[in-house]
Amino acid sequence: MSLITPEFGLLFWQTLIFLILFLLLAKFAWKPILGSLKEREDSIESALRMADQAKLEMQQLKAGNEKLLADARLERDRMMQEATAMANQHRETEKARATSEANYIVQQAREAIQAEKNAALAEVKNTAAQLSLDIAERILRRELADPAAQTQLVDSYLKEVKLN
Repeated sequence: MSLITPEFGLLFWQTLIFLILFLLLAKFAWKPILGSLKEREDSIESALRMADQAKLEMQQLKAGNEKLLADARLERDRMMQEATAMANQHRETEKARATSEANYIVQQAREAIQAEKNAALAEVKNTAAQLSLDIAERILRRELADPAAQTQLVDSYLKEVKLN
């Protein structure tokens, strides 16, 4: 097998066409192509810078949000402590008020019981006195029906009066 070698004329024309095409491409195509590549490279770099900046802003926002969340938690805890303290204070106040009212009611009940007891004792005394008078009246009627008994009773009272 033998290699085919191109002739000089063919090689000349191919080289000339390549150089013309190279010059045309260099003058008309490479500048716009290189310009668009440069523009694309700049836009990609700009996008990367903006992405980095957005990432930093997101980190700052995240840190700010975490700080706000921590502050909100602290505020919530403080409010819960205040509410608990107020509830405890209110409970103690109500407990003291209830104890005071209970003591007042017990005192009123004791006074009412004492008044009822005194009234009952007075009624018992009055009833006993009335019964004693009724009994004494019946005894006196029976004993004083006889004139001799009347004289004897007056004599015994006179003796008691002198002795006292």
